Amino acid sequence: MPMPIAPVPSSSTELLLRPRQLRDLVAGVPWLGGLDDEAVGALLADSRIRSLKSREWLFRQEAPAHWLYIVISGAVRLVRSAADGHLATIRCVERGGPLGELSMVSREGRYLYSAESLRRTQLLVIPADRCRALLDAQPACRAEFMSRLALELTERLEDLALLTQADAMARLVSYILRQLPSGRASGPRVVRLTIPKCWLAAQLAMTPETLSRLLSRLREAGAINVERQRLVLLDEQKLHDIMLANE
Repeated sequence: MPMPIAPVPSSSTELLLRPRQLRDLVAGVPWLGGLDDEAVGALLADSRIRSLKSREWLFRQEAPAHWLYIVISGAVRLVRSAADGHLATIRCVERGGPLGELSMVSREGRYLYSAESLRRTQLLVIPADRCRALLDAQPACRAEFMSRLALELTERLEDLALLTQADAMARLVSYILRQLPSGRASGPRVVRLTIPKCWLAAQLAMTPETLSRLLSRLREAGAINVERQRLVLLDEQKLHDIMLANE
């Protein structure tokens, strides 16, 4: 059900950021990164900072999309509601990550998912109509935006392919491999579990008890080490072998 239009977010006194920090935050969004200082300044002049308490909803699916957001601190999970009312966690967005971009291409300008803070969170709030105007006026922004949209679609297709794997271990290992940071690292590669394990279990179509049991099996096999909210990769080849054996 669409939510009523929210009031204009007000500035927060809990967080004081220098103008340069806000500019860097905007520049970190790929399709806004090419804007010059004047364009970024104009965008920030119409923007606000909003604070959320832990487990507070930022917006709901199908609500009118009047705002786009960039996470300054904290974390937000994106949730899609199915026709039967089931809620599926799509992913988690942390510092520097944008929210609400998909609403830019929805015909009626509505949010295509809901967003809930996982802990105390602060966001930069930008009027969506200003962003749409930028896409119209800046071909480079529009091209990068479409590129990011294609990447988002690819990731969601990979999520769908992941859930079609019948074996729970194969789903878990596939997820871990996808989350590994790219490129060479000087030390062990680490996957940070930014959402509670109960939500990760739901995302992988298994119970929390099954998730815990499978993580223990991977640790006992010497493939990973589990350190609270961190999975430390010990043997990537062993992960691949386990996944192939369980497909």
